[in-house]
Amino acid sequence: MAKSEMNPKVDAFLRKANQWREEMVKLRAILLGCGLTEELKWGKPCYMFEESNVVIIAPFKESCALLLAKGALLKDPKKILVKPGENTQAARQIRLTSFQQIVELESVLKAYIREAIEAQKAGLEIKYKTISEFPVPEELEKAFKENLALKTAFKALTPGRQRAYLMHFSAPKQSQTRESRIGKCIPQIIEGKGMSDDYRAKRK
Repeated sequence: MAKSEMNPKVDAFLRKANQWREEMVKLRAILLGCGLTEELKWGKPCYMFEESNVVIIAPFKESCALLLAKGALLKDPKKILVKPGENTQAARQIRLTSFQQIVELESVLKAYIREAIEAQKAGLEIKYKTISEFPVPEELEKAFKENLALKTAFKALTPGRQRAYLMHFSAPKQSQTRESRIGKCIPQIIEGKGMSDDYRAKRK
């Protein structure tokens, strides 16, 4: 498969990187070698097949990860795929902690990436949970009782937006933190906006 072109925006991103630069350069070469189109999205190198996101290079404090957008569809024979969060349904991470590890796993990484591309080519989709399968935090139920406009606006949101809010609100272990998250999002919900709508508008 022909190597794809490098995107100047990713060049600039890598020049500024203070951590995992060598590892990201290596991962970039592997991904471009698989024929994916390179873009910079959400401030990170993103690799696409026919305008659909396939893999993102995601540098974290403890690891440099490959985030596979539909990783849940992959067979994972080496058991290296990790859920980014407890409620994550589609994406999976491959967490890498050294340049040498990437070199040793190169053939495995390529196999996973190619499987992800084939899944995209085949039009395979994730079967998401329905909204009714997501628990509604007690704090949100309380907010609904105190603010009927909030409840009405939330029920009017698209299933995807409802799902994102429920996952966001349910994540913290502390009730106080859940209440804080709900309070901050009330204006957006009443306006009929999803969690990332304002962010997307700023990027246009």
